[in-house]
Amino acid sequence: MSVTDSPRSAARPEPRWTHADDYYVDGAWTRSTATARLPLVDPATGREWGTVPDCSAQDVDAALTAADRAFRAGPWARTTPSERAALLLRIADEVEARAEDMALTNTLENGSPISETRGAAANAAGILRHVAGLACWLQGEDVRPFPAGGAESVVRKDPVGPCVLIAPWNFPINLMVVKLAPALLAGCTVVMKPAPGTSLSIRFVVEACEAAGLPAGVVNLVTGGGETGERLVRHPLTAKVAFTGSTSVGRRIAAACGELLRPVTLELGGKSSAIVLEDADLEQMSSVLIRTCLRNTGQTCYISTRILAPSSRYDEVVDMVTRTVAAAPQGDPFDERTVFGPMASQAQYDIVCGYLDSAREEGARATTGGRPADTKQGWFIEPTVFADVTPEMRIAREEIFGPVVSVLRYDDIDEAVALANDTSFGLGGVVFSTDTAAAQAVAERMDTGSVGVNFFASNHNAPFGGRHDSGLGVEYGTEGLAQYVTFKTIHRRLG
Repeated sequence: MSVTDSPRSAARPEPRWTHADDYYVDGAWTRSTATARLPLVDPATGREWGTVPDCSAQDVDAALTAADRAFRAGPWARTTPSERAALLLRIADEVEARAEDMALTNTLENGSPISETRGAAANAAGILRHVAGLACWLQGEDVRPFPAGGAESVVRKDPVGPCVLIAPWNFPINLMVVKLAPALLAGCTVVMKPAPGTSLSIRFVVEACEAAGLPAGVVNLVTGGGETGERLVRHPLTAKVAFTGSTSVGRRIAAACGELLRPVTLELGGKSSAIVLEDADLEQMSSVLIRTCLRNTGQTCYISTRILAPSSRYDEVVDMVTRTVAAAPQGDPFDERTVFGPMASQAQYDIVCGYLDSAREEGARATTGGRPADTKQGWFIEPTVFADVTPEMRIAREEIFGPVVSVLRYDDIDEAVALANDTSFGLGGVVFSTDTAAAQAVAERMDTGSVGVNFFASNHNAPFGGRHDSGLGVEYGTEGLAQYVTFKTIHRRLG
């Protein structure tokens, strides 16, 4: 294991915000009525460096009241899709102007390596610009004839109303913006709630919206934990909920929205597989392995943490994966060389340690890593590769959300596909092969929302979503934009 300088001795950056007392409502930063505070802790050192309010029921009501008023009576209701698109382009520019502050704050919040968080602003701006380009899908009159003639129907795409957007801690900027951009283009207003531990970096997005000239009440921000989220989801003025996070929380949100007959988009957990075909180029696979299977210290929903290798090349694959993971530097997330940082929280650290214990107890063999890193401070887990993993083991079935990858053996393609599909999740996946037609054929048999051939990435122009326990609905593309509209049909006779 290659370890960079200890964060204990490294200078920590000073974020622009530390102890916030306010939330954003109706176009202004407003002092929260809450008395409780949420701590922000640097995962690399264990040091508390900031706090935010755990917003009260009164704060939640004020934010949704502002969003509802802006939707029904404000100037936002009278803008056209092209005008809203122009605003998204201005927001994109303003987000990019705050890239460095955003990255530094994000890394302090969740320990993601600075090499990862420095791309957040550019990616967020890319999402905003791409969504702005979809304005034509909302514009114009969609007229459809009656099959029997004599009449026609006009199909309208109306904004669904005030939306609650809840994002997780692993990619707090992009997983919020992928909801915010289509909601705004559709003509909705929003109340955003970030995860408790990543509640300051999203303020730069709010600041960008304000600088771009977004009308008051269109974007609102509250901070808080699960109780705040529950109030937002169940509030009578909430028209739609979009959530990214754990499957367990997603089930509770889905139950509440089902009870209230409220539309919901859920992007939840995953346990994806990388199928290595016999002709795979292992050198090429090595070049994309960490981003595909262990991105962001394994704290990514779609990554393929199960590598399925053919028996004929099993030892070769295990050796390549072990060497690649062991060579990647772990340490201070503010070090440009760092690939693997800490777990984002003490709770996540404890969860991953539990999986390491269960793997050993069930007979898996660690070829590298396999224990907490010796950093004396901070929530570091050594990036770990387990071989001799069998399908019934917990590490092969449950989402770990840490730097742990398992290598399983298969004898033929049918078994490989069966193993890949033997999961309650269905979010990502990848097939490695030098024969793209063969890889495509295998990808089509995998029961999952997205599959890559020799790499994995999200495409802003294509839908991304999960099957089964990985969620409901999609994000990205016109399909993602459609999640924020409600359709109305007006029938009229001809002549």
